[in-house]
Amino acid sequence: MAKMDSMLWHEMMNFLRSKHAPICRQWFEELEPERLDSGTLTVLTSNSVQQNYLQNRCLPHFTEAAQSVTGKLVGVVFVNGQGGRGDGNGHGHTHGNGHGNGHGNGNGYAARHEPPGPASPEGRVPELHPERLPESKPGNGASRPMPRPIGSDSRNPDQIILSPDYAFSTFVTGPENNLAYAASVAVANQPGTAYNPLFIHGGVGLGKTHLLQAICQAVVQRNPAMRICYLSCERFVNDFLDCVQNGLMADFRARYRNVDLLVIDDIQFLSKRERTQEEFFHTFNELYQAKKQIVLSSDRPPSEIQELEERLVSRFQWGLVADVARPTYETRVAIVRAKTKLRGLAMPDDVISFIAERIESNARELEGAINSLQLHSDARKQPITLQLAREVLGGESTDARTSQVKLQTIIDAVVAHYDVKLSELQSKNRQRSIAEPRQVCMFLARKRTRFSLQEIGGHFGGRDHTTVMHSIETVDKRMSIDPGFRHLLERFDDEITRHMHDA
Repeated sequence: MAKMDSMLWHEMMNFLRSKHAPICRQWFEELEPERLDSGTLTVLTSNSVQQNYLQNRCLPHFTEAAQSVTGKLVGVVFVNGQGGRGDGNGHGHTHGNGHGNGHGNGNGYAARHEPPGPASPEGRVPELHPERLPESKPGNGASRPMPRPIGSDSRNPDQIILSPDYAFSTFVTGPENNLAYAASVAVANQPGTAYNPLFIHGGVGLGKTHLLQAICQAVVQRNPAMRICYLSCERFVNDFLDCVQNGLMADFRARYRNVDLLVIDDIQFLSKRERTQEEFFHTFNELYQAKKQIVLSSDRPPSEIQELEERLVSRFQWGLVADVARPTYETRVAIVRAKTKLRGLAMPDDVISFIAERIESNARELEGAINSLQLHSDARKQPITLQLAREVLGGESTDARTSQVKLQTIIDAVVAHYDVKLSELQSKNRQRSIAEPRQVCMFLARKRTRFSLQEIGGHFGGRDHTTVMHSIETVDKRMSIDPGFRHLLERFDDEITRHMHDA
């Protein structure tokens, strides 16, 4: 066994920063090359979340870097430096922390582990105890693989990989998300007793997934023996349908009801699925009565999820319903600072301010802007400046998506929700059922298109610019005092964006 030369490791990090800058994180400095032996480079991580993330998201990049600086055919394996070791073949083993051995079906499940114990002669810690997991049974000629831990197989696209980026320490708080953040921290500290269920809702890219992953990471670190199940609602639905078809409902129930923490993202996809709702209702009841923690996220409050059974709506509201709204300018500045720091990226204050002014929508698009700047900076071999930012992101302080929106897209979304006709919006009718959708259309048209006030007014029955201004002010004021109305406008915004991307 040979210790890897520190200069080679330094060269590897430089290679990654120059060739794969978007994946590089400040916490890479915590990684430690343990040994280079028999064609395998073993890298120690600080915790299991880092280990699984690197193994699933960054392995090809590290392998390329290792082979480039050594000039040899080298494989890379990441192991948890808190007590586990790998097998030398590119697979990490169980470390008693809610993560597994790198083999299985990748459904995003975490099973209970024994606390870390002495390593075996082969350098491995004890494997999972199979008697604690439901066994697969054949049904209609089919058998189902065992569920397995969170984030340990990149081959399955349905799997949710916990990202070290999404910890409580990296979440930027502001008036628009303080309640959701505080509730998430409380749940992580006292699962099953603080707020149960915790229901977090808000638009795309506003931090819901960040909070869900932060809860999982904090729980794993606080109590490695906790059984965690974290997955998307789509995965839950598909799993249910598969088990119904193959006669494996006993397995399905054991899988989801024998956990300490159930976390489901985008629960609004239960809408219109009566049989799945029925099954989830009973799963919810069993976990709740056993004082097991349930955390859900959605793009809207429970009461606004269409065709969701009233009994589920009621249960979703039993604990705490917390919303996350669009970030203010000050919060956007803080988000950009945090994300550039996470990447170890030097960015001047004027560029940070420009990005925060330019991108008004959500943290995801702010991160996309940072990635674009970083890539252009690396390609041109020049530092990030305000001039470069203007060239890459454009010079106008408006949402990056504005110029791509068609007025008809806005109208289609609004009339479908309010069940009105365009001819009614263009009429002189001032009834609230017509006036409100008309005002919403004008507000969104001003925000998401390049039409002038006069052009917008002309499209809605020849109204003058003062009428359009009044409509915009009315909508803006109501959004500031009515969270439900604000979320409705955010959903319209997200729907318009999705339509653009699909077009």
